[in-house]
Amino acid sequence: MADWFQRTKKGLLGAEKKVIPDGLWVKCPTCNEYLYKRELDKNYWICTHCRYHFRIPCDTYIKILIGDEYTEFNQDLQSNDPLKFKDSKKYSDRLKQAMSQTGSNEAVRTVTGMVDKIPVVLCVMDFNFIGGSMGSVVGEKIARATDKAREMHVPLIIISQSGGARMQEGIYSLMQMAKTSAKLTRFHEKGGLFISILTDPTAGGTTASFAMLGDLIISEPGAFIGFAGPRVIKQTIGHELPEGFQHAEFLLDKGFIDIISPRSELRQLISKILIFFYEQH
Repeated sequence: MADWFQRTKKGLLGAEKKVIPDGLWVKCPTCNEYLYKRELDKNYWICTHCRYHFRIPCDTYIKILIGDEYTEFNQDLQSNDPLKFKDSKKYSDRLKQAMSQTGSNEAVRTVTGMVDKIPVVLCVMDFNFIGGSMGSVVGEKIARATDKAREMHVPLIIISQSGGARMQEGIYSLMQMAKTSAKLTRFHEKGGLFISILTDPTAGGTTASFAMLGDLIISEPGAFIGFAGPRVIKQTIGHELPEGFQHAEFLLDKGFIDIISPRSELRQLISKILIFFYEQH
């Protein structure tokens, strides 16, 4: 009798149970639908049911905006361990692990390329590299990219995807907020166009510096954008926070960002902005 209750490999109708190979399907964290990975990739990693935007690596953003023809610069710069920081793992070991996992030396890539025949300097942050945190090299690469855009007289685009300043570098990390802001001020004074694109998440020192200094600030739908986390703010002020607080739609309503654009329409939007900018100049 015990055999009656044992699970078999056959389905209810006697057919053999289907085995779904690992890695072919992805579960949406918002609507819990299972999505075919290949179709999801074709749809810019946007859920076809609820329009949730999955996080994507920085090389995918580069491909979306400027395709396969680009020149990367300053890719050899990498962080060291100035404070000899150690918590549960040495900072130097975390850097080596991040480099191995991402194939990059830092949490931002800087390239030159074309958006519909218009030259640009593009910086793209990578959340997979220690949470996209901004250390001294991230700040330096963005500063150099800003200088390059100013010298070339071309627009600057920065795609932010970051948890904030990198705690393992302490004050060296916090200094990057002032440095990148100063570089962008010089770029602005020369009439340069800076387009800031915010993705999920854009937080901490990144939000408090270059990410919110764009001439145009564009966000992906539903992106978390803020300085301190909602839990910390709630504990500090002792009040319930408004619904949707620190998400793109809330910030658009309050005037902190200019446009919310689906990832699938991002290149077309950037192209229109650049064409308008060049027509005015």
